[in-house]
Amino acid sequence: MSFLGGLFGPVCEIDVLLNDAETRKTAELKTEDGKVEKNYLFYDGESVSGKVNLNVRQSGKRLEHQRIRIEFVGQIELFSDKSNTHEFVNLVKELALPGELTRNRSYDFEFMQVEKPYESYVGANVRLRYFLKVTIVRRLSDLVKEYDLIVHQLVTYPDVNNSIKMEVGIEDCLHIEFEYNKSKYHLKDVIVGKIYFLLVRIKIQHIELQLIKKEMTGIGPSTTTETETVAKYEIMDGAPVKGESIPIRLFLAGYDITATMRDVNKKFSARYFLNLALVDEEDRRYFKQQEIVLWRKAPEKIRKRNFHQRYESPEPRPTLTAEQPEM
Repeated sequence: MSFLGGLFGPVCEIDVLLNDAETRKTAELKTEDGKVEKNYLFYDGESVSGKVNLNVRQSGKRLEHQRIRIEFVGQIELFSDKSNTHEFVNLVKELALPGELTRNRSYDFEFMQVEKPYESYVGANVRLRYFLKVTIVRRLSDLVKEYDLIVHQLVTYPDVNNSIKMEVGIEDCLHIEFEYNKSKYHLKDVIVGKIYFLLVRIKIQHIELQLIKKEMTGIGPSTTTETETVAKYEIMDGAPVKGESIPIRLFLAGYDITATMRDVNKKFSARYFLNLALVDEEDRRYFKQQEIVLWRKAPEKIRKRNFHQRYESPEPRPTLTAEQPEM
């Protein structure tokens, strides 16, 4: 796989080829319109190097320019205000001084040990992307081409990963305990737990466990929250009885999820919650939410090179929500 530039008028074609293109892994990421794109995968601290190839398409034609440069850019874009993007990384390499192109040219570039503080992300209202940007600066209009890269943030196993145990209920009607085996899960993990019914005096007809993603963009009163139900796991269909215990096992590998992202550059967050939902015979719905942390585990080859980061975050806090009664 290589980066192939498009046409920029009838004069010049821009191509970029990474030095390790044949061996570097790729990853997939959904675009804003729901399509899946595959691009080269990088990690924090890795260098980015290669060649910029400029192909003059018409012999005898001259392309005058003020200079030629390549940039490595990390950028956050809110879909509600695409004209106002925020760059948190911008590295520039000048490839050529003012002059003219009359034949094909190649330029080497290298960005050494590039800091990539966040993971690539495309959500409902925001996109965080990394890309190489080649610009041929001209007097009237520049020739510009962008080449997207994907960045993953890797972490070690958390030092502390406590189980989640909670008791919830409605006075004199319902009393249950639920337990999840831990509070932090990697993206290919399995959520294991149990629900214990200590008191059942209402007629429950359906219980399910939901994995909910909440994407929050903006700051203060302008904050927008987009909620998505990523997964549903039917725990039981029918009425439980006092003393009954129901196991939970939810495999995360089959779902389109990201690592937890909190207050990314003060622009957005993406957080995940386990939502226990009960529906009684009168169609009243009861909820109990508990935040969990999702993290990306380094591949075995990367772990052996000790090329990863330490995960540090505050413990997730439980959230209580109900459409009608509270539990």
